[in-house]
Amino acid sequence: MNKYNETFGVDISKDVFDVHGSKEGHNQYKNDESGFKKLLRELPDNSLVVMEATGYYHYRLAPFLYKNGVIVSVVNPLSIKRFIQMKLAKVKTDKSDAKAICEYALINEVPLYNSLTDTQSECLQLFRLLDTYLKQRTATKNKMHGEEVLGLPS
Repeated sequence: MNKYNETFGVDISKDVFDVHGSKEGHNQYKNDESGFKKLLRELPDNSLVVMEATGYYHYRLAPFLYKNGVIVSVVNPLSIKRFIQMKLAKVKTDKSDAKAICEYALINEVPLYNSLTDTQSECLQLFRLLDTYLKQRTATKNKMHGEEVLGLPS
């Protein structure tokens, strides 16, 4: 038995996010502060909002909802992908993905989200940036070595 009044699945993209409620059905919002506030106003009390960990796109919505007292879950996208594959779904749209995330949350126990502090968020961004720079450095060194091995100036 679901202990929430309603469960919402969210599929986030760059400009918009699709929301499917277990009772209310589908809706779409802008992926910005105004869209976040509109969703917050429309959420019933004691709702669960479930979304995929989608790179950068969920990093603004999840903390916003969490800080405003909404119960949030961020799920591994591979779990959702496998769930959709098990259902043999042939249609793949943002709307259908939001519905699948909602169905996944109704059937499975999803982990509850805890927002990072501002300091933790900043550290995470810095570590990701450092990782990017290290990968670029390695790629550049490998490229230089490859050119050197050719023995001919390019």
